[in-house]
Amino acid sequence: MHPADRALITDLLARFLGGRISSPGFRDGIVAALSGLHRDPSPKLAAALASLSREIDAAPPKPEPAAAHGLEESAPPADADGLRSAAADAFLVLNAHPAGEENWEGVRLTIDPEAVVRNWRRLAALTGAECAAVVKADAYGLGIERVAVPLAAAGCRTFFVALPTEAMRLRRLLPGVVIYVLNGVFDAVREAREAGLRPLISSLEALSEWPQGAFALNVDTGMNRLGVTLAELGTVTRRPALLASHFAAADTPDHPLNVIQEANFAAARAMMSDVAASFANSAALLTRPTSHYDLVRPGIALYGAASAPTSVPLEPTVKLEARVVQVREAAAGETVGYGGAVTLTRPTRIAIASLGYADGYPRAAGSSDTAAGAPVAVAGRRTHLLGRVSMDLLAIDVTGIACARGDFVEIFGPTVGVDEVAARAGTIGYELLTGLSRRATRVTGPL
Repeated sequence: MHPADRALITDLLARFLGGRISSPGFRDGIVAALSGLHRDPSPKLAAALASLSREIDAAPPKPEPAAAHGLEESAPPADADGLRSAAADAFLVLNAHPAGEENWEGVRLTIDPEAVVRNWRRLAALTGAECAAVVKADAYGLGIERVAVPLAAAGCRTFFVALPTEAMRLRRLLPGVVIYVLNGVFDAVREAREAGLRPLISSLEALSEWPQGAFALNVDTGMNRLGVTLAELGTVTRRPALLASHFAAADTPDHPLNVIQEANFAAARAMMSDVAASFANSAALLTRPTSHYDLVRPGIALYGAASAPTSVPLEPTVKLEARVVQVREAAAGETVGYGGAVTLTRPTRIAIASLGYADGYPRAAGSSDTAAGAPVAVAGRRTHLLGRVSMDLLAIDVTGIACARGDFVEIFGPTVGVDEVAARAGTIGYELLTGLSRRATRVTGPL
């Protein structure tokens, strides 16, 4: 693609999604996506951009931004939903890996933002409360740009992140949404307030550092992590935009701490009955309808991983694949990998795939003579790891399965659930998703 075309498309999307963007952020993200196309736009991309151009040209002009720091404080145009939907379509196409382009990397990560949207809609249908979206940790490893823009286009109006830097990145993308910062704000208080960020205030000291502007007040109801105590809450005279707390054990529905925390939050709410309340995370949204209150804030459930036992059909949203470097035959009695951790009991066909713990895959997922390896899928068939996970390589039993050099094998995705792999490695799906490889080729589209 000619540099002039790349600049034109970048400016087109930035006009709406970012306003006055003078920092790298979103603009560089689009340029990086476009740099992989190496050719004229596909018909799908051209159509999406043409639609976006028509929508923007037909929209009322936006007022000149009045805020400093390269951010726009003016309200979005009245037809913002239509514009954002068109922009989201173009953005997703730009992030898609070009069809037919050879993948030169060893690890491929396919991300399906539309599956995230479908999960959000399913979760929102479970409650009468507003359904927010937690997109901290780069949207749990999927990419905040890929996830937040389609969610906003689908109707999500409130987002939660952990850090102010994440919040500013999100604000550049979505100038009209509500953004809560879970860990609060330390420095650049004025900049955060001008950007319309809302910190989650968890102590009287933090409250004194935020003298004006909307905020959420976090109450510790029994987790002993963040939050003011009930006694401290009684001394607060300022009214927050939101009263919040967090479950410690909602993923275990019959845990006695859940009842204790609910009672404590009810007491807190009685002190601020005129303030909107938010308590339910993913697990509580699925299992504790009495905790929904005014705003629910699902995180891990958006991305298809388990948070609590549920019959809600949540979709996987990401597929991690590794490319086969070599296929080899080994005899019974031979060992595989570092330390000879596993001894073969039969003649075995082994595929060596280009992925390891440097890619965020847990070393504990490997096998030994006393412990089975994590599941993987090859040509749609489930099998398992052999031996230890190395920094950049792992071994897979492909005996009786069609597999050749250059093939991609599914490490987790639609066939092998991320929670299965996590359980085998003694961890949780959260850790696998948020640690997804930064050196993987990222592809946007259906799994």
